[in-house]
Formats: sequence, C-alpha cells, structure tokens
Amino acid sequence: MLRTPAVPVTDFDAELRRLVRDLEETMLAAPGAGLAAPQIGVGLRVFTFFVDGAVGHLVNPVLELSEEIECGPEGCLSIPDLVFDTPRALRTVARGFDVHGEPVTIEGSHRLARCLQHETDHLDGILFVDRLDREARRRALKEIRDAEWAGLPGPIVRESPHPTYGRAV
Repeated sequence: MLRTPAVPVTDFDAELRRLVRDLEETMLAAPGAGLAAPQIGVGLRVFTFFVDGAVGHLVNPVLELSEEIECGPEGCLSIPDLVFDTPRALRTVARGFDVHGEPVTIEGSHRLARCLQHETDHLDGILFVDRLDREARRRALKEIRDAEWAGLPGPIVRESPHPTYGRAV
C-alpha cells in the first residue's frame, strides 16, 4: 500500500470526515508530525499534520516547491526509529481542500514544508528513504533490514474501518 499512488478524493462526505478524524487521532497518539491515508491502508489522497502546535489536514494536495533546498532530519511512522537527513524544498505552498470540499492553501517553510512534502510523497507512493543520496539510502536500507521489527508480519486488517475507501489486506 505504501508504494501505490493514492486516488483523488471525490466524495466529501461523512466517511471522509471519519477518515480524517481517525488519521488525526492516530497521528497524535503515535505521536507524529503527519500521517497519510495510505499509511493506515486507505488509498486516498488525504493527510493530516501536526506542526508547531497546529493540527490540520489536506485533501487532494498539489504542491509548489521553492528552488532553495535544506537538508534536515526526517523520520516516518511507517519506518520506526529511522531518522536521516533528507533534502527537501525550504518552502512549500500546498493547495487542496478541507473535508467539506472548501479550497485550502497552506504556506510553510522548514518543518511545515518538510511535513507537507513528506505526506504528499506518501500519497504518490514515495518514502523518505527514496529521497536520500545513494550512500545514505544504502545505510537506511541496511538499518531497516537489521531492525528488530524487520521480517515480522505486520498487523492483519480483516476489515477496514472505512469500507467505502479502504481495502482489506
């Protein structure tokens, strides 16, 4: 699921609002700076974020990236205990919608820009380790292979809490 591009949201309904609520609760409990729907097995273009005390979400995001790049620490709830300096655009303008279908624009730099890019990557089937240079990626993949949890079966989801959008794994 993490490598499969998510599909655009077309129904801004109660099911979508439940999904965003689930994403927010899961992200905050983790705790994390962001969580995309594919990370919980739902193949829709929606994510939540929690940066600098602000919780938000974005549906069907489209990003405009600055040309200026910064390299900073990045991790992922889907790859526990792995943090690597990852290059990202310093500033980002994200356009999309809220759960009611209203247009939203989020402008951010540094940590917020990093989060918006990271979560949008999830919607495109891209993991942060894919953004690393060759040597860092090699080390990251070795750490993943050597991790305590590597090779263990993940949770089995018999029924998605979002049957309209989810899929059983």
